Amino acid sequence: MEEHINGFISYLGTERQLSSNTLESYKRDITQFSDYLKTVNITPIVRTNKTTVITYLLHMQNTGKAISTVSRNLASIRCFFQYLLMNKIIEQDPTLNLESPKTEKKLPNILTLKEIDILLSQPQGSTAKGIRDKAMLELLYATGIRVSEIISLNVDDANLEMGYIKCSCSSKERVIPIGSLALKVLNIYLEDYRILLEKPTSDNALFLNCHGQRLTRQGFWKIIKSYTKQANIDKKITPHTLRHSFATHLIQNGADLKSVQEMLGHSDISTTQIYMQVTRNKIKEVYNKAHPRA
Repeated sequence: MEEHINGFISYLGTERQLSSNTLESYKRDITQFSDYLKTVNITPIVRTNKTTVITYLLHMQNTGKAISTVSRNLASIRCFFQYLLMNKIIEQDPTLNLESPKTEKKLPNILTLKEIDILLSQPQGSTAKGIRDKAMLELLYATGIRVSEIISLNVDDANLEMGYIKCSCSSKERVIPIGSLALKVLNIYLEDYRILLEKPTSDNALFLNCHGQRLTRQGFWKIIKSYTKQANIDKKITPHTLRHSFATHLIQNGADLKSVQEMLGHSDISTTQIYMQVTRNKIKEVYNKAHPRA
């Protein structure tokens, strides 16, 4: 078995040119599987069948391994058996049609309404940067767009008269309404302050940095990080946190799932359904706190 493992790792390194860390991961997974086969007296490797692999995966779960770890091990084992099959060491791949265990979707980190108010109130003063930052944060929470989408917006994408933005960064263009608070500060930014950031080399970007260029993803992250620290909110906040909060708060206040899906630009409604789980958990929490017999 050790000879086959060494040959497999050598193949991955030379033919597929994987990194040393990835090779170590593969070797560790296959070696652990090999050790298990020895404990259940399944040698040589050709005696391994689908039941053996399933039993090993169940053994991993029963010993407390995370679903993600089990799935990664199965991927390594599958790759190993494909190598053995390719080299005619085995006649059948025991992992064929074997599905990976489904990983639980991690619930998104969201902010409470109070935390949203605190964060969005951080940009202060009447400087061009302050008004720009206020407009960006308000717009991000008001529309739930991604950071890549907000930095890609052009001035023409914001229709202040009708109260919407046109987002065409993804494969499908979508139109998203802007709330009154975001609309107000965005209007102030465009009428009086964006011009203060413009340079002769500026393009039509909606949000400009202090050099008059389109704001970058890294620049936006730094802005969020700065205001999070300033707000003293004890949560990890990223631009995506505002997107998650936008969707969750909409659903909590009665918005239908299909409309939220369209605003977020999700191609599959199952992706949007994760926010329903957040809402259910909140309801259960309220019930457990409030009901005398909970």
